[in-house]
Amino acid sequence: MNILVIAEHDNRILKPSTLNTAAAAQKISANVDLLVAGSKIDSIVQAAASIEGLERVLYADHSALGQNLAEPLAELIATLGKGYTHILAPASAFGKNCLPRVAALLNVGQLSDIIAIESPDTFIRPIYAGNALATIKSSDPIKVITIRTTAFSSAQKGNKTAPIEKISPSLSITELSSFVERIEIPSERPELTTAKVVVSGGRALGSKENFALVEQLADKLKAAIGASRAAVDAGFAPNDYQVGQTGKVVAPDLYIALGISGAIQHLAGMKDSKVIVAINKDEEAPIFQVADYGLVGDIFELVPQLINALDIAKGNP
Repeated sequence: MNILVIAEHDNRILKPSTLNTAAAAQKISANVDLLVAGSKIDSIVQAAASIEGLERVLYADHSALGQNLAEPLAELIATLGKGYTHILAPASAFGKNCLPRVAALLNVGQLSDIIAIESPDTFIRPIYAGNALATIKSSDPIKVITIRTTAFSSAQKGNKTAPIEKISPSLSITELSSFVERIEIPSERPELTTAKVVVSGGRALGSKENFALVEQLADKLKAAIGASRAAVDAGFAPNDYQVGQTGKVVAPDLYIALGISGAIQHLAGMKDSKVIVAINKDEEAPIFQVADYGLVGDIFELVPQLINALDIAKGNP
């Protein structure tokens, strides 16, 4: 069995999700190749080559791949993928964007959001917002799989580097889409999906101005910021902050939920967190059923007290 892992990057750094996906691949077979596609990203390729357990790093350098557009990338993966039994990518926006196209080009089904590997052809994935687990056996000759990265530990980086093989792909699908503009909001906070601590706010905050309370606590803890779907829909927080079944799945060491009731949709995205702390004035809120520590009260009174206590603990009263 030969496995092709698709590296996720932003043209600056190799995303940690790649390490989790590589670790998942190594549970299937020891024959793992990593594809890094882009344009003039030698530093990312070198970083990828240090991942332990790789047979090769395939470096596809082409101007059409410079912005991770799904159409040319899917064509490349499908062309290379015919020589592999498994193709794996993170179940992130990146993987969800390109791998369904790959599966269609290869005329196979896709296995999405896998959280465990039973055997090379049998996998487990959550269904019904994580309330049940489905065991899926695939008979497809090439298995196209997205991996829930929070369910797998990271592959290690070592001193040895895997052989790098540079390829010059011939792509025909280069005009279906075009890159127009990338708008990014600079932030010194950690990335939501990889942060060790996440502070999330819900609809109970009441307004975008009040959502600043979440930001203040997150800054004290050097945490990433999350939000419930209700808070995002109400305009309190940007869409990138959404945690849940239709947002991002996180599993930090500490998850603090402020004014979040705990709808099934939200719990599906954070209930695997190691420690969950919930503050809500409704003692019947479903969030308390999954919380390790729950505090019933007004977040506008309790959170400022918590921030003040953190200041005192750090010697900044």
